[in-house]
Amino acid sequence: MSSSPNPVIFHSWLPFVTLLRKEILRFWRVASQTLLTPIITASLYLFVFGATLGERLSVLEGFSYAQFVIPGLILMGVINNSFANTSSSLFMSRYLGGIVDLLVTPVTPPQFILAYTLAAMLRGSLVGTVVWVISTLFADLPWQSPLLGILMALLASFLFAQFGLIAAIFAHNFDTLSMYSNFLILPLIYLGGVFYPISILPQPWEKLSYLNPLFYLIDGFRHAILGVGDTGFLISFGVSGTIAFTLFCWAAWLIGKGYRLRS
Repeated sequence: MSSSPNPVIFHSWLPFVTLLRKEILRFWRVASQTLLTPIITASLYLFVFGATLGERLSVLEGFSYAQFVIPGLILMGVINNSFANTSSSLFMSRYLGGIVDLLVTPVTPPQFILAYTLAAMLRGSLVGTVVWVISTLFADLPWQSPLLGILMALLASFLFAQFGLIAAIFAHNFDTLSMYSNFLILPLIYLGGVFYPISILPQPWEKLSYLNPLFYLIDGFRHAILGVGDTGFLISFGVSGTIAFTLFCWAAWLIGKGYRLRS
């Protein structure tokens, strides 16, 4: 005798599945903007640092410059798109008033966060995967620890999905939202060791780089791929995991309270 799914459990998760499907379709319907544009941008970076400088420079012994910079470019695509997906979607819901309809549905705060987060992680992972595929035209990556590399990329995507939710809640307008990307995330990415190892920096800039939270994501991801980094993988994962958990708790508290969502 076959057992059927518990209808109570099924109906309790139906709003979550519907919201997740909505979020995935939202970025998929405009894939030329959400997926193609960042892929083209990353391809230009790869051409500049791979085809032109990749074989002429070396900042890490035993690896070409292209091999060094590609992990950072992959993670940059993951980070930017994960943040953009949750921040733009939630802010538009607030701006257009659609969030009010969503709040009266039987979606719990954890389901709310999970639906937005999974959609953002899917978008970030798609962009990161395509950037990696394109990067094979410029350099071969050794992938010393592929599972650890995937784990770090997923952690980075999760972290910035939470940050996107928080930014969307506190943003007053579109300009405020774009400031998070242009004046916070991008500078931290560029100063986090995407294009250079922080070990070559003079003091006090090397020590100050350890205060950059994105350094641990980038260095941990590169360490998993190349097998070398400026710090240990466990430290990178531990610091990044702590930040991700803190942001998740903050986002859960804000959404659970309905902070600035009902106004």
